[in-house]
Amino acid sequence: MKKIKFSKEGKITFYLSFIIGTALLTGYAVSNSDFFVVMGIYYVLIVAVVNMLVFFHELIFFLSNISDNEAHGNSTLLLLLNIPVTILYIFIVLQIAHF
Repeated sequence: MKKIKFSKEGKITFYLSFIIGTALLTGYAVSNSDFFVVMGIYYVLIVAVVNMLVFFHELIFFLSNISDNEAHGNSTLLLLLNIPVTILYIFIVLQIAHF
């Protein structure tokens, strides 16, 4: 079985986004503090821009030479995984907060 390769930039962006987002969600779930909600809103806005920039960077690298840049193509798919995770986290916060 072949190991899936990811570009360094895409992998780091995904993991940092996921870990920090999970830490903010966990902090809110444990403390129920509005601080985490406010930080989470700003975090989602900033990370959305950063993820889009890295996504388009990876996509351009992949499309410029498809046969040689499989890792960049895999990284674009990995970065797209952040979208449903973010939606799930927002849904969880809304359920906890009873908005």
